Amino acid sequence: MTDPTTPDPEAADTATARTAASVLGLALTSPIVVGSGLLTDQERNIRRLLTAGAGAVVTKTIHPTPPRSGNERLSRLPTGMLNSTMYSHRSVEEWCRMLRGFARDGLPVIASVHADTPDELGALAERVTDAGCRALELGISCLNEEGGLGDTPQRVAAYTSAVRARTSLPFSVKLAAGEGTRERAVAAVDAGADAITLSDTIAGLAVDVDTGKIELGGVYGYSGPGIKPLVLAEIYALRQEGMTVPILGSGGVQEARDVIEYLSVGADAVQVYTALHKNMHESFDAIRRGTEAWLSAHRTSVEELVGRSLEQGEGTCASVR
Repeated sequence: MTDPTTPDPEAADTATARTAASVLGLALTSPIVVGSGLLTDQERNIRRLLTAGAGAVVTKTIHPTPPRSGNERLSRLPTGMLNSTMYSHRSVEEWCRMLRGFARDGLPVIASVHADTPDELGALAERVTDAGCRALELGISCLNEEGGLGDTPQRVAAYTSAVRARTSLPFSVKLAAGEGTRERAVAAVDAGADAITLSDTIAGLAVDVDTGKIELGGVYGYSGPGIKPLVLAEIYALRQEGMTVPILGSGGVQEARDVIEYLSVGADAVQVYTALHKNMHESFDAIRRGTEAWLSAHRTSVEELVGRSLEQGEGTCASVR
């Protein structure tokens, strides 16, 4: 008679196969990736999230000369969060030390990187590569820099090609959903990107109804459940138009059903971030467990889910790779 307290290796293997995903050359045990932000600026948090079952963790954006601003704040909204934060204030040297440790331990850590010019970003990517990092995400679409961000396909291509010239590592370009998403995504892929992350924060503003004061003092990055339908539509459109490179869906993930929706429209992995600002580890665990339970209950896998909604569409346009 089988002892019910003894782990069943076959059941464990089945569960692992259900949640397995692959992106940026990384074999992930879960499709849930923790996105870049304040919470991933600490080695301790990164390691704990990976131990808790994150498929991978993206570091806070590493920048060789991060702007020194005293206006880095968060404002919680009923539908998410506004933030005026930008890049990590840790030195490149400190990050390279951490990345060497992650590489030594075989951990799936993706380094988010940005710089003031394409040449500087290429040089930074080379340094991070030399530290043993396994994959990159180009955090080039932060709109919190002074003067905001008017992104163009030409700008995206310049940063992407500069990085491609300096590293052989697989990397994703993180873009903000909005006007010209398709053109910017195509520009990134044509310039050498291996994947697209969609979406970075989008422009948002909140007003104190008692005083009329603008929260945080201006227009800053909005993230949360309010952007999820917009990002789902963008990913769906990219897949319908024939884009085949991996996509990491990001925006408004609060629970397991959000992960399932992103996979269904063609995301290969799903980033979660804003929800973790409340009870980080408990919130992550609930999303992870919920996703695993859904997959088990429906006797399906991440591999089978990816892109299933596209089969119900009207067909696809010409390939944009």
